[in-house]
Amino acid sequence: MGAGTEPDGSSRSDEEWERFLRESVAGAADAPKEPSARARDVAKRLRAEPGRDPEGWRSYTPARPKRRTGWYVVGLLASLVLLVVALAPGPIVDLFAGTTDSPPQAAETARPTQAPPAEAAQQPTVEEPFRGSPAASWASGAAGITVPKAGAVGWMSAAEVKRALARSRDFLVASGLDRGVLRGERPEKAIALINPHQKDVQDLLKTAFRTPSEKNDPLLLFSRFQPSRTHLVGDVVKTRGRLTYREGERGALQVTADVTFVYPVTRADAGGDEIVRTIVRRELVLSWDDPDKVITEPGTFSIVSYKYDMTNGGCGAPTGYFIPPFGTDRPADEAGTEVDPYDRSTPVGQGKSSGDECRRATRS
Repeated sequence: MGAGTEPDGSSRSDEEWERFLRESVAGAADAPKEPSARARDVAKRLRAEPGRDPEGWRSYTPARPKRRTGWYVVGLLASLVLLVVALAPGPIVDLFAGTTDSPPQAAETARPTQAPPAEAAQQPTVEEPFRGSPAASWASGAAGITVPKAGAVGWMSAAEVKRALARSRDFLVASGLDRGVLRGERPEKAIALINPHQKDVQDLLKTAFRTPSEKNDPLLLFSRFQPSRTHLVGDVVKTRGRLTYREGERGALQVTADVTFVYPVTRADAGGDEIVRTIVRRELVLSWDDPDKVITEPGTFSIVSYKYDMTNGGCGAPTGYFIPPFGTDRPADEAGTEVDPYDRSTPVGQGKSSGDECRRATRS
């Protein structure tokens, strides 16, 4: 077969033969190209992976629509909430009901400028006797009585002032927080801290517990409840207040105590159904005298003055005990001067007015 001749013996022109040779050398435009070594390696690896269809090299796969995860997250959170409620139902219920105790307040170091804000109206319970009261965020017992840093004053060194301040607070604890005294026992520990040579106070102490009167009433200095009538609820008395000091007469250390005590109580024979809070704010001025200038005994003070405000503690003739009003014991007309027993921004007044008139608490 001669050159330029088709298999069937037909002949081609020189131009066609030349074009055929040129395209054979350059390659046709649509002729398949041999894959590169890298492409062959990728394809081989993909074919070797089980259960996976090989993808083309430099291929593009459209992104899949995102799964709906919103309801899944909501369901997970709901499950967690139910688990927490099951483990601690009380605090969670109180949280949504607004009944959790307020955060503890910082210690009082100066007289506040206003009364504490109003609390949500809630009835106290045996488990939460301070519920619905500003006292819920107060400290308990002696912890609520702030004692300032001691410095030298008059005849006392800083160490002696520190010791006198501690004993002044001891008197407040022994007279207003001791469980036996609150149940009507004689406050022997508190009395032992009073200068036995201070005649007027000793006269008060001799008669107050035996024959209480307006002038000689143990409630002027001590908090007491009649156990046959009143029981304290729980083991906690809430307090808020502070001690301050300065130099007094004849170089004495003069300590002023301004403290509010909140006593939750219930009727002794009522099974604890009704809870009343008796609130007492006391101001005592104590003089730690120089024994070279005043007749006194070591470790004792003289009482310069005492006064108190009291609500929910009874009216009428002194009995030597606080008499909280329960149920029908409350005055029908609720007559008397209104007072906010938690307002510590004003000076301490007198606890009871003359006659049968009582101060009426705006909240308890």
